[in-house]
Amino acid sequence: MGTLYLVTTPIGNLEDMSPRGVRILREAVLIAAEDTRHTGSLLKHFGIQTPLTSYFEHNKLNKLDLILEKLSSGDVALVSDAGTPAINDPGYELVKAALASNFDVRPVPGPSSPIAALTVSGLPTDSFLYLGYLPSKANERRKALTQIVDQPHTLIFLESPHRIVDSLEDILSTLGDRRICVAREMTKLYEEYWRGQVSGAMDYFKAKDPRGEFTLVVEGKKKEERNIWSEAELLKAIKKELKAGKSAKEISAELAEQSGWSKKEVYAFVNQNK
Repeated sequence: MGTLYLVTTPIGNLEDMSPRGVRILREAVLIAAEDTRHTGSLLKHFGIQTPLTSYFEHNKLNKLDLILEKLSSGDVALVSDAGTPAINDPGYELVKAALASNFDVRPVPGPSSPIAALTVSGLPTDSFLYLGYLPSKANERRKALTQIVDQPHTLIFLESPHRIVDSLEDILSTLGDRRICVAREMTKLYEEYWRGQVSGAMDYFKAKDPRGEFTLVVEGKKKEERNIWSEAELLKAIKKELKAGKSAKEISAELAEQSGWSKKEVYAFVNQNK
């Protein structure tokens, strides 16, 4: 039985392709690619002649049987157009099917635009929330942003050039004028990083003709900006959790993040109300 390898590919600079990734692609019996033409150029650059098959959103279910059959005779490599497979592409379905059929699934780590942008953003990296592409329709986009307005984690989005200004406007009106890093065309010729406030980013890109792929890294809601629960609200939530049979440690960890109170304070209230 073969192994399904998720092989990361460069997000722009071909020098970022790992030697192990090249070897896996060369030794596999089949490469499943999001776009065979795009991947074909990559394989040509590295002199790889492994057979290709397409695997993308609109044929992902039809191709599962073929790929699983190939796995029975050898290793298969899954690649996306750029970056890490299964992030914002249908690779998840193939991984799930391979695991269900008892095939081994392994990553070949490498480039990932969300992580690359986060690390150079200048914003907190210890806790982040990756949300992929924002909805294309304005009302749905604002609704999605409203749902995460109180999240304390650094937020990461992908965006296309023709929607970047509209999305920045919606981020400003919904989340407020937070710190942001806008990463454009990472690792490519016209690589650019804009850091500052959302309002400044909006003005900057509105005055230009935005091109390329964008990754947005947005500051999470600061603790002092969050709504702090009243003591009555906290006690009501504690009693509910106690009835559910949770321990003081579990309750203090969960409610501290939600309520704005410290773990120590919540823990004390829990013990007082047992």
